[in-house]
Amino acid sequence: MSEQLLDSVKARYGAIAGSTLSSEHAGVKAVAEAFGYTPEELTSIPAEANMGLSCGNPTATAHLKSGEVVVDLGSGGGLDVFLAAQKVGSTGRAIGIDMTPEMIARARANAEAAGYTNVEFHHSTIDKIPLSDSSVDCVISNCVINLAPDKPAVFREIFRILKPGGRLAVSDITLKTDLPEALATSIAAYTGCIAGAIKIEAYRNELLQAGFQYVEVVDGGKDLNAYKNVQNQSSCCSAPKDELTELSASPASSCCGSTPGSVHKDLDTLLSEFDVNAMAASVKVFALKPTASSCCGSTCCGSKEQQ
Repeated sequence: MSEQLLDSVKARYGAIAGSTLSSEHAGVKAVAEAFGYTPEELTSIPAEANMGLSCGNPTATAHLKSGEVVVDLGSGGGLDVFLAAQKVGSTGRAIGIDMTPEMIARARANAEAAGYTNVEFHHSTIDKIPLSDSSVDCVISNCVINLAPDKPAVFREIFRILKPGGRLAVSDITLKTDLPEALATSIAAYTGCIAGAIKIEAYRNELLQAGFQYVEVVDGGKDLNAYKNVQNQSSCCSAPKDELTELSASPASSCCGSTPGSVHKDLDTLLSEFDVNAMAASVKVFALKPTASSCCGSTCCGSKEQQ
């Protein structure tokens, strides 16, 4: 089932990567601003890096410094990578990881067109990050970890690549309550970052089990209906009102044949039918990998010692 879910996510986000969605569209820009990006930030990076897929602004809480190495999991068109690159400067590096080839191609094209020299993008799933142990100062992510079928594996990988004392700063979606069956079994809800989410306490506990300390998962109080702003911004036709594809179905295809599909159309249907804010939340996540001096025996210093 996990492979089928990943194929569905790849199909949807690959279609979005091939669309013309960008900050040039008022609705796309409105989504980014609703989740914490300033107009100045959005105009400082390539417009095509923003496709209205955010649920927060992790670079605003990551406290990035000049010279640091930062990794963005699920980097999409490069939105947060480019913002991070500005903060870490020419002596630092901003690295994007994404499993969708079309997103990697879009991000690399954005980087080349804008002349970035301190960014790089790798094609990979986020549970198998192609980076060395203890090589990263900070890991960020924006509304992506909820899409990973094996979240504990993702948290262990983040812990592995972080340097001792390194930090995690993530924006994500978590659940407040159990989802009704129509949402829990909907591929649109999964690719729309709802059905794959876990509850706040589970998120916190899984980070602790991976070895992190000082874990905070805080409800950002954002209105998830902000995604409705992207309605009619895509060139893709709208799915029928009652079309909720079950997770057992085949991977989603473009809703207009060869025309790029969009996750937003199906998500708009769900937002119209359910009070998503009552069931899910946009959260800010922060955690630290302990240093050797902060360890307290064999149970403290991460997954390797715990195995």
